[in-house]
Amino acid sequence: MTVSPLDEAFSIDHLLSDEERSWAAKARAFAADRIRPVIEQDFEDKHFRRELVAELGALGFLGMHLTDDGCAGAGAVSYGLVCHELEAADSGWRTFVSVQGSLAMSAISKFGSAEQKAEWLPPMARGERIGCFALTEPDGGSDPAAMSTRARRDGGDWVITGTKRWIGLAVLADVAVVWAATDDGVRGFLVPTATPGFSAVAIDGKLSMRASVQCDVVLDEVRVPATAQLPGARGLSGPFSCLNEARYGIVWGAMGAARDCLEVSIARATTREVFGRPIGATQLIQEKLANMLVEYEKGMLLALHLGRLKEAGRLTPTQISVGKLNSVREALAIAREARTILGGDGITSAFPVMRHMANLESVRTYEGTDEIHTLVLGRALTGLAAFA
Repeated sequence: MTVSPLDEAFSIDHLLSDEERSWAAKARAFAADRIRPVIEQDFEDKHFRRELVAELGALGFLGMHLTDDGCAGAGAVSYGLVCHELEAADSGWRTFVSVQGSLAMSAISKFGSAEQKAEWLPPMARGERIGCFALTEPDGGSDPAAMSTRARRDGGDWVITGTKRWIGLAVLADVAVVWAATDDGVRGFLVPTATPGFSAVAIDGKLSMRASVQCDVVLDEVRVPATAQLPGARGLSGPFSCLNEARYGIVWGAMGAARDCLEVSIARATTREVFGRPIGATQLIQEKLANMLVEYEKGMLLALHLGRLKEAGRLTPTQISVGKLNSVREALAIAREARTILGGDGITSAFPVMRHMANLESVRTYEGTDEIHTLVLGRALTGLAAFA
């Protein structure tokens, strides 16, 4: 099975190992059987299918790039291909895998104690437990250093107070990785969501990511034992390293959404007839398709390059910013161009492009906006920070 017939243009499939192709095939089959038949209605109904989580776990997709007990220990490219295939169906499902594996599980894997890892990672990998990653705040956004959530010592416990916003999966989660300011800087804590004082409410009124769950979280004097602290996390470098894991998945995932839009456009261009011939026989439509293909293939080759760098231990945060900025920006451009090829029908749920377009607006914002990643690259080029 090729990653996509489109990728034959650049022979990307031939750059993959048998194991990598196998992971992609599993993800594509799952998306075809379990997501695509229901996603348009789920998007309309704002419905997240909790029952699919265990299936994702059984396939090995949750925390699949981690080497801890119960995790698949797959390579970075394999993980990227799974993200690619899931987001080709819907960004919400790639987002779930990112929040569970690259944020919550990754934080525990990187910074947790042996006891914390043993308690949480195996059931999270199986999809029996769900985690969330509580970093962003209502007044923080792109400036987590302005964090107002506080954790204070009280005897042998920590007491956490504050609010978080846009926290994926919080109403479904069994445990929250909560980042809070302390007298010694930012620290991470594992907070079971059944702890008194922890509450989460799903954010309503979304026009994007409607088949997934993002939440407001309130921590009202939440008391946890000293053993809840992630011992290896010191300062903002902790959550930032997890965000980079999630950003890497986005590099691949956004190109999945782009691929779906391009494939739909090709099918429409070759079957829709106007003035007695397929619209794909016109030069203007062929130019659109050619430009979409070029940007898609460039994005895939960049994703593969970053994956190989990651596997070699040489991937840098700046390179991840290049990938995230490029993939989401070009995926949005492809989705918008696809809508023009579909004409008026393109705004209906008969086609996925408007759903992808709306979802990608969220992907463009979370894990670092275009503007933040632009400033990361500017700093790398000039040595001068321009964030404020």
